[in-house]
Amino acid sequence: MEQVIQVPMEEGAAITSSNNGNLSNRRNKIQLSEPERLPNVTVKLKRGSWEIEITAQEDRVQQAVESVLAGMASKEQALVQSQETDSDERRFETCRGVIVTMWKEGWFASSRALSEVHEEMSRRGYHYDRTAVSHTLVDLVREGSLFRDGTMRNYRYVQKYPFKG
Repeated sequence: MEQVIQVPMEEGAAITSSNNGNLSNRRNKIQLSEPERLPNVTVKLKRGSWEIEITAQEDRVQQAVESVLAGMASKEQALVQSQETDSDERRFETCRGVIVTMWKEGWFASSRALSEVHEEMSRRGYHYDRTAVSHTLVDLVREGSLFRDGTMRNYRYVQKYPFKG
């Protein structure tokens, strides 16, 4: 003979057990008379410049987090690849490197004033102080790559010889 035990739960939910009222027996069947809803859990993730808020049921949080992290990893790989290409294009980050590149390109084939050199570097995306540009030009004059003509505060720089690559 089967005995049914009902234990009252919150607002109408009840656990029903069959097996002669012996709750310690492993063969008990425990059923909820109303399906239990798991509470929603909110998780905030921050990874690099990304901030993500995930709200899911308690039993699905891990799956949701893993899914989001996998998506973020694929996006980060694309960002890293694009950053590597950008860094290859801008190899010459020093003031001297930029000016030497301009010399190699033949930009100093005609004589240029300090202000012109400074403006061209700014146009290319390199913003150095005028004194740094001036010191670098003087160093290149001393080394023999450029020639300086004019008077103090009014010098013009021109290449002595074209770059031979």
